[in-house]
Amino acid sequence: MSKIPVTLVTWDDVVNWTSELAEVIKEDGYKVDVIVAVARGGMVPARLLADSLGILDVLSIKVEHWVETAAKNPEARVKYPYSVDLRNKSVLVVDDICDTGDSLLMATEHVRKNFGAEHVKTATMQYIETVSKYRPDYFSRTVREWSWFMYPWNYWEDEINLIRKLMNGRKLSDETKDLMNLEVEFRESYGISPPIPLNRIVKEMLRRGLA
Repeated sequence: MSKIPVTLVTWDDVVNWTSELAEVIKEDGYKVDVIVAVARGGMVPARLLADSLGILDVLSIKVEHWVETAAKNPEARVKYPYSVDLRNKSVLVVDDICDTGDSLLMATEHVRKNFGAEHVKTATMQYIETVSKYRPDYFSRTVREWSWFMYPWNYWEDEINLIRKLMNGRKLSDETKDLMNLEVEFRESYGISPPIPLNRIVKEMLRRGLA
């Protein structure tokens, strides 16, 4: 049994899921004028959706909730609040996944209060229906068992944080034997193989002063 269940997401997955999501939005008939990406996770899906839907205006707001891999703040918050005039516009707020729902709720509330949009709807690639307090207007995949989804734009950050959880103060080593043992421990704890070679990860952790 993994200490933290982790699901590795590929670029092909992201392209396929956002393509499916775009079709769901088109079939519903929602005419999007502006896409607002929830940074950071929603930025890549938002750009792909903008391409599929033919949307030129893409904005972003930074919502902090999951500030470290599989470790969240008690409350989501908009880190850099700002206002913009989107009167008479239909807005689509986009994130990668709706897990607790807190980030989408906070982002949508901020858009309604500060952007003045006429219509606001939400979209995510994935929706974890068993734990989320909020259901997005649009999503392409329903998830029924919680997992930490490791997206390709987050491989370095997630792998480093997951290794730090394993080390728990132990000294890191780039010796071949130690790396092999660490890889076995990684697989046993998270249920996946490290997507980035561990020797590169350890080197980067040393560069950042994290080991």
